[in-house]
Amino acid sequence: MSQQGTGGWRPDADAVVLVTGAAGVIGNVVVPYLADSGLRVVAVDRAPFASPKAERVLVGDVLDRDFVAESLRPFGGPVDAVVHLAAIPAPGQVPEDETLAQNVRGAYLVLDGAGRAGVRCAVAASSVAAYGYAWAERDLSPPYVPVDEAQPSVAIDSYGLSKTMTEQVGAFATRRWGMPTILLRFPFVGDGDRLAGHLARIRGDVAVNRRELWSWLDTRDAARAVHAALTSGLTGHHVFNVAAPDTSTTVPTAELLTRFHPDTRVRAPLGGVDSPLDSSAARRLLGFETRHGWRDADPTD
Repeated sequence: MSQQGTGGWRPDADAVVLVTGAAGVIGNVVVPYLADSGLRVVAVDRAPFASPKAERVLVGDVLDRDFVAESLRPFGGPVDAVVHLAAIPAPGQVPEDETLAQNVRGAYLVLDGAGRAGVRCAVAASSVAAYGYAWAERDLSPPYVPVDEAQPSVAIDSYGLSKTMTEQVGAFATRRWGMPTILLRFPFVGDGDRLAGHLARIRGDVAVNRRELWSWLDTRDAARAVHAALTSGLTGHHVFNVAAPDTSTTVPTAELLTRFHPDTRVRAPLGGVDSPLDSSAARRLLGFETRHGWRDADPTD
């Protein structure tokens, strides 16, 4: 799901990047990765946190308009780019209406505020939950696999809806301000003990992950995807699936689909343990390839 092409802004060695949700699962890895790549990072989260590689740490809530405005100008002028990761990360943590309201308001204040301030590029976390299967109250199946970004949302949960609306906020900010926006649809993201626990649950019962289509991504690859988006030079608004090329189980994908999604049409071959999510657009337009797998190594390493 893309608008326009390439030829936009690319960061130089002195570029300043604001990262919201910097203490979260993804943000905690994104901040040092961007800093190690030579970018100057301003890290934001709503509770006190340590971020040794950030040039500046700011504590505040992205639902606070004034705090967001100040964060976008930490050194007087606007930051060069924004990575918006702050959000309620899953349903059930707060009431449904608050999940929707907080995620969409935060995205609006950060992304619209960035465009208004003259920020050159924005990258934000969306989710495969935007398709509507992951957190639905009943089993839903995609009309076809591999699932690409053109597949429409059938979300019936507030978290999935909040992610589709976050993507729309990104498109709005691009239309309004001309600022490139790249939304990354992440599946389950983890490494170490978090990933090991996730894999163990699925190993015990593959059905528990049927609504997420057994998709996953190593946190270190999520950070690499953010960097690839920031340095892509894309203009316009884009939404990309960003997932590992394989599933989170050893059961063949064809067998999983037959058992749990029998009415889904297979439009392209899915051999072995190929992921039902199509991340080819991210490979093609961002130059993004995963580097970290779980099959040949202990996921706690």
